Amino acid sequence: YFLDKSDKYDSRDVERLQQDDKWVENYLIWRHDVVDDTLKMIHESFQWRKEYTVNDLSEAVLPKWLFESGTVYLHGYDKEGYKLFWFRVKHHVKDAKQQLDKKKVVAFWLEHYSKRDHGKPLTVVFDMSETGISHIDLDFVRFIVNCFTDYYPNFLTKIVIFEMPWIMNAAFKIVKGWLGPDAISMLKFTNKSDVQEYISGEYLPPHMGGTDSFKYSYPPLVDDDFQTPLCENGPITSEDEHESKEEIDTKETGELNEEQNHNQKKMNSVEQISKSEETDKTESKPKNAKKALTTFKGPLLHISPAEELYFGSKETGEKKCLIVLTNVTKNIVAFKVRTTAPEKYRVKPSNSSCEPGTSLDIIVSLHGGFAASLQDRFLIMAAEMDQSSGVSAPELAQFWKEVPRTKVMEHRLRCHMVESSKPSSLTLKENAFNIPAKTNEDLHIQLTHLLQINKRLQEQIDRCLWFQQLSVVLSLLSITVVAFCFYL
Repeated sequence: YFLDKSDKYDSRDVERLQQDDKWVENYLIWRHDVVDDTLKMIHESFQWRKEYTVNDLSEAVLPKWLFESGTVYLHGYDKEGYKLFWFRVKHHVKDAKQQLDKKKVVAFWLEHYSKRDHGKPLTVVFDMSETGISHIDLDFVRFIVNCFTDYYPNFLTKIVIFEMPWIMNAAFKIVKGWLGPDAISMLKFTNKSDVQEYISGEYLPPHMGGTDSFKYSYPPLVDDDFQTPLCENGPITSEDEHESKEEIDTKETGELNEEQNHNQKKMNSVEQISKSEETDKTESKPKNAKKALTTFKGPLLHISPAEELYFGSKETGEKKCLIVLTNVTKNIVAFKVRTTAPEKYRVKPSNSSCEPGTSLDIIVSLHGGFAASLQDRFLIMAAEMDQSSGVSAPELAQFWKEVPRTKVMEHRLRCHMVESSKPSSLTLKENAFNIPAKTNEDLHIQLTHLLQINKRLQEQIDRCLWFQQLSVVLSLLSITVVAFCFYL
């Protein structure tokens, strides 16, 4: 099939299709495992991808003002944990001359996200507040619909339409015809009173009844809500403030290095203990521990853990995690840490550098009364520095302003909450800070206490049931007496 049409496709897409089973599976799922329909969809999407040069789309080849307008962007999650793809319709103005570039911006965002999160589905939000007939652009809407129905398979969870003006009802009847029966069920028409059925208030702007203070800005390109790097003492609001705080922190560098070395020694001792425990008690190892102990091997840094940071719940009290960075290059590597929840976390260090061939520990801790969430993400950015570059706070700040985006390595980490047992070598345990852990005797006492409480509850339930049965018998007797009196 490909041999006949090889000139119509980008060879990179063909190569990916032959190697990426998940991509093939998504096409099959979206076409209900009908092979002929799947091939037709692949053919159409591959032709479109080559026509729009999707694999080569970048910020550099698209007009800057389209990114600055804030018409299209990714931000936040719905209640099912799917990423939100926003269309602020009031910022869109129909213009035939700019139409192709606007479509390419949509393709850029979709491709940017699909490659980063391996095709995890999106929830599309059409924010139609403050819109009118001048904003109606059926050609552009049809392109967006086609992206999800024909070009990006199994990539759509639902379309949330907020406050659609009545004047657009006729237009959306046409749109429903384009969507097809499968996608029509994904349409959710909402207003301020019911939009939170699908999206929680923390990811809704105030005009939609939410509390999200996020405001789209460019540059830099907003990337999965990751905020500016965290300073050593908590969240900050700007790079400038971060730079000034880091200048102050340089005075305490010696103390910080001593603290890191001290923590490293403790972590090494914990790891040695955990290794001996694993040989004797492999059955007690958490199911996710093997996954958490893996290492991401990037071109500049090796990062451990590879995928998830393990935190405990409020009950377990685990509030700190360790990220280990290893420089595998021959030059100094600058790095900084960003997060989707800067109000929750403290990071030490958050914006620094790593010498060639050395490892560096980053301690991530929750502060205040916050608890980790499955939706929290961390982004580690790294870039190789020239030997002539300095590593002071002002020099690092200038380096990040000048370094090309293509030379920046990015790696993302999810947060994972562990309720009972945690991977011992990656979570800073209580015993790592010389706090005694709970013994078997303590656990036995707690278990006995729970059994006693359970017994008392069972006795209360039995008494309630006895009173209930007695009440039923008395009621029946009363009814019988009353009926007999009426009979007499």
